[in-house]
Amino acid sequence: MQYDETLIRNVVAQVLAEVGPMPPGNGAAQQAAQQAASAGGHNGVFYDAESAVSAARAAFEQLRERTLADRKRIIDVIRRISIEQCEELGTMEMEETKIGRLEHKIEKLKTLGEQTPGVEFLETKAFSGDYGLAVIDRAPFGVIGAITPVTHSLPTITGNAVSMIAGGNTVVVNPHPSGKKVAAEGVRRFNEAIEAEIGIDNLICVIAEPTLESAEALFKHRSVALICVTGGPAVGRAALNSGKRAIVAGPGNPPVVVDETADLDLAARSIITGGAYDNNLLCIAEKEVFVVDSVFDAMMDAMRRAGAVQLNAAQIAELTSKAIVTVGDDQHDAACKDYIGKDASFLAAAAGVSVPPETELVFGETDEHHPFVSVEQMMPFMPFVRARDVDHAIAMAKHYEHGFRHTAIIHSRNVRNMTKMGRELDTTLYVKNGPCMASLGLGGEGYLSFSIAGPTGEGVTTPTTFTRERRCSMIGELRVV
Repeated sequence: MQYDETLIRNVVAQVLAEVGPMPPGNGAAQQAAQQAASAGGHNGVFYDAESAVSAARAAFEQLRERTLADRKRIIDVIRRISIEQCEELGTMEMEETKIGRLEHKIEKLKTLGEQTPGVEFLETKAFSGDYGLAVIDRAPFGVIGAITPVTHSLPTITGNAVSMIAGGNTVVVNPHPSGKKVAAEGVRRFNEAIEAEIGIDNLICVIAEPTLESAEALFKHRSVALICVTGGPAVGRAALNSGKRAIVAGPGNPPVVVDETADLDLAARSIITGGAYDNNLLCIAEKEVFVVDSVFDAMMDAMRRAGAVQLNAAQIAELTSKAIVTVGDDQHDAACKDYIGKDASFLAAAAGVSVPPETELVFGETDEHHPFVSVEQMMPFMPFVRARDVDHAIAMAKHYEHGFRHTAIIHSRNVRNMTKMGRELDTTLYVKNGPCMASLGLGGEGYLSFSIAGPTGEGVTTPTTFTRERRCSMIGELRVV
């Protein structure tokens, strides 16, 4: 579901050219407003990268003269729209992308409006001693260029916009072409309301007709100080080779391990909850399950009790022949786009089985070499693989996570097994005895973002992610104790 690999390689080659630093701003709000007007767009919707970046830069010059309280007002506007208009915008995204589940499209926007961290995450540090006082604050980068996926088009924009603006930045988004309409409409609504509230337009800009060329233009533009990519490995590599600071939220293939001590009914409910959410489009979602042999059959019983429908070997083979394709010069396995994010009943029909339309997940036993195990398939079919023991299960989980270090899940009451897997897989998110979403504060502790920067190490992004550290030192004065 990401950009074409071959074309992205061309982008990589073109963005290797050295780029200069962001030109300094003059701090003049009046001139910034004139620049925004001359950029030719309104309410953040533009048709070329140059105009969008110009407008975002002008908006940044105005924002930098405003207070933290104003940033909070801006964020409150985004939150309000995300919550109050979640049904309309979620439906719009579902109708455009035609993947996932409507109720989850709606829920994602509502939850982001409620839980995305804001200006409260920005902290000032101070060091006071014999030589005076040093104060460390978080400062914005300026204009951020963002690439967003089709799997969560407007939700990713919404969460990123809150965090980036909280940090004092503005953003230009090059959305996935299959989610461009809802991206543009959501951005238009955000900007219209923000302009009415505080008088600044174009804090969030979107390229209404996104292309690989417009993505490349963002990577190379002198006024773009930071790149944030949420997508697959190819576009992530392009960002990392852009010559700019990049925050890359890459792919995942999250494994689940179930050992002999697990609460199997809880494990089954959790796997269905996480693996079926938005038809498995989440990058953190359970993708394959490795179960210790001594409880394997009991685990399959628990899955059936929890409402999932089991496919037999012949039915899995039939589904695989349609849902997995070979692509690229090396003819590697990949998910067929016609099956990504489709309902479980759609997958079952492809396997020759009729299931109730409300069925959330289909599942079945495979061996570890099955493509549904190795491929980040993004479908509500869950392959279950037998393991000799927990060490074998962890070893397979590590292998098929592919070193992405994204997300891993274990169901166990054995603390040693939990510790062993956590150390072995070394993932950004590690969930014990719950569904994947618990790692983002949805049924667990923590906070929410749809950009999880594993390759570049920032983890679940926050406003602090999109800021620079600045230190101000007063020598020999202002220590009053």
